[in-house]
Amino acid sequence: MSDEKSMKKKKAVKETAEKNNQKTSSDKIQYTPSEKKADLSKIETRGIGITGVNPPETKCDDKNCPFHGGLKVRGRTFVGIVKSAKAKKTSTVEWTRWKIIKKYERYEKRKTKICVHNPPCINAAEGDEVMIAECRPLSKTKNFVVVSITRKKA
Repeated sequence: MSDEKSMKKKKAVKETAEKNNQKTSSDKIQYTPSEKKADLSKIETRGIGITGVNPPETKCDDKNCPFHGGLKVRGRTFVGIVKSAKAKKTSTVEWTRWKIIKKYERYEKRKTKICVHNPPCINAAEGDEVMIAECRPLSKTKNFVVVSITRKKA
């Protein structure tokens, strides 16, 4: 008896949805994982969820670009200076931080230097100040990607 009631209810919902030209939950398209990846690659430009970061004007075909490819950013973000941009699609970014030495009640200056992925649409050069964001491991040493250039080299 309850099956008949639920069938009538579903039918009524579908009829009202058809009248209003709306899709019901049963009309949703089911994608396989490979089709989802294909849809992601078709997107021209997408936001990456970091406030204050706009997509670049130029487009690229890099699959590891957070704006035009399928790379998702998550986790930590840093601002640093590009020290080397000689390798293809790779840059070295460095920034300074202060570490406290409790025994002497003093601070010491330390540097952090990491390799990051530099997409062709951003193409940061040496001396530029860039914002980088964490992503999945792209190689043995690359776990970050350049998201935007905050200041060009003067």
